[in-house]
Amino acid sequence: MYCHNGARTELIGTDQDFNVIDHSQQDWQVFRRTGIVHLVSISGVHITMLAGLIYTLAAGLWRRIPKGPLYWPVRKVGLVAGVVTAITYSLLAGFSIPTQRTLYMLAVMAFAFWSGRRVEIGRVLLLALLVVVLIDPWAVLAAGFWLSFGAVAVMAYAMSGRLHKPHWLRDAVMTQWAVTIGLIPVLLMLFGQVSLISPIANAFAIPLVSLVIVPLTLLGSFLPLDALLLLAHWIMQLAMQLLAWLSEVPSAIWQQHIPSTPVMLLAMAGVACLLLPKGMPLRWLGLAGLLPLLLNAPPGPAYGDMRVAVLDVGQGLAVVVATQKHVLLYDTGPTFSSESDSGNRVIVPYLNGVGVRRLNGMVVSHDDLDHTGGLASVLTALPVNWLLSSLPANKSELAKLPHSPCQAGQKWRWDGVEFSMLYPADAARLPAGVKTNNRSCVLYVRSAAGTLLLPGDIERSVEADLLDTVAPALAADVLVVPHHGSRTSSTSSFIHAVSPQVAVFTVGYRNRFHHPRNEVVSRYANAGASLYRSDHDGAVLFDFRQHQGISVTGWREKSQRYWYNQPAGFTSASLAETGNAR
Repeated sequence: MYCHNGARTELIGTDQDFNVIDHSQQDWQVFRRTGIVHLVSISGVHITMLAGLIYTLAAGLWRRIPKGPLYWPVRKVGLVAGVVTAITYSLLAGFSIPTQRTLYMLAVMAFAFWSGRRVEIGRVLLLALLVVVLIDPWAVLAAGFWLSFGAVAVMAYAMSGRLHKPHWLRDAVMTQWAVTIGLIPVLLMLFGQVSLISPIANAFAIPLVSLVIVPLTLLGSFLPLDALLLLAHWIMQLAMQLLAWLSEVPSAIWQQHIPSTPVMLLAMAGVACLLLPKGMPLRWLGLAGLLPLLLNAPPGPAYGDMRVAVLDVGQGLAVVVATQKHVLLYDTGPTFSSESDSGNRVIVPYLNGVGVRRLNGMVVSHDDLDHTGGLASVLTALPVNWLLSSLPANKSELAKLPHSPCQAGQKWRWDGVEFSMLYPADAARLPAGVKTNNRSCVLYVRSAAGTLLLPGDIERSVEADLLDTVAPALAADVLVVPHHGSRTSSTSSFIHAVSPQVAVFTVGYRNRFHHPRNEVVSRYANAGASLYRSDHDGAVLFDFRQHQGISVTGWREKSQRYWYNQPAGFTSASLAETGNAR
């Protein structure tokens, strides 16, 4: 399928679970906020429509062939043509999970018509699901699997058991209502957000795209008439302008924490109750099942406690420190591409998942891309009260919020947790020739349960300065290893002064710098520290609790998968000997 874009025609490509027209990142923000990503994908509506069109054309032509229907019934000819068209179109579209679901359901329905049998939509859906899982067992890990099958299941449940078919307009409204309500638990579980304006956007976008834009695009692809493609493009641009206006509506998206499994199951039961046929008593009780989903926020740390998440951002650094009522972000990880970075791929989804809507403060240690790559995305997604950094004054992001240079002696206290800046003495007055690594803001955090040291990418010279000036204050229970375990940092004297119980290496999988270096790993192991690595453990999560001490969990330990390879009998000593990831 082709879409004319200005003066050029582009083949639709593949983007994860969907096969989509090449749109800008701004367009995808509009689609996300209005909840209409399914309309710019090769969706079931498009495949069904094309298969139905070919069915009608093939049956009509066969009916006009003399003696043709005597050899083969018109309906069977149309069914064969429609199924072949659906298979071809699905293969050209990339055979994504929503595409497979539609194709298999069409195939089952076609077989039922061929054999003269009647089949229930529920059985058809289950057969399609079975085939998808048998062909690709890992399909269950894709969001498109749950959204595609979930939407059809909700529509089948909500529209079945009716005494009579409602008017087409009422039927469309009821279908949209059912899908909107029915997918709330799944959307919150997968993404932590629900588009509140999606019913309005879908009300005009579904018929416009399915009945006007897609047919014009298909005709323009088969006929040598650029006017059809230009018309489809013009109509799509008008629709995009209206959708962009809708996406700017305040509170267009409901965002919240990821619900727990019990709350999720209760919400699904509530949805099932709400979508019962009219006349069933006490349907309104379904609202009681949905309320915990929206109101049951995860509890924060107690006064004096804190939670620390050393996020897995690859070869870079991003640490979230949460107290009872405040949240601090230290560094923002690397940039991955022009449209993807740690901010929009890791940090913001994590903060949304744990229910954070505002950052009370942010520290960006120094001006290297593996520490500042996600800064713009974070500032766009969340309000931030203030920023401390050693970034140059002409950095464009600094104009978006109150900013001060990092300076030793800066202190603040949140909910019984103390934050202290240990270095640099004055970031604004460091000589121009000083490496960016040695401009890193060194932050020390003290809670009632333990201490944390975040040294950025400091090297030996800064470590020596710290030992000369604040050596007694360096002792910390948890240390995020300087400069990702490079041999330029982590001198024996520094490690002895800090004497960490836990040392975390933030490194990318098979990174080109070969971090962490074996000799550095050995120093921490010999000092008796427990060692964690983000390239093997994923995010490393700490709970500092006054009466329970410090608990540490690697994300891959907390959320285990059978394909994780955990070497038997692994210890910090074995890590020191091999220098490999756990």
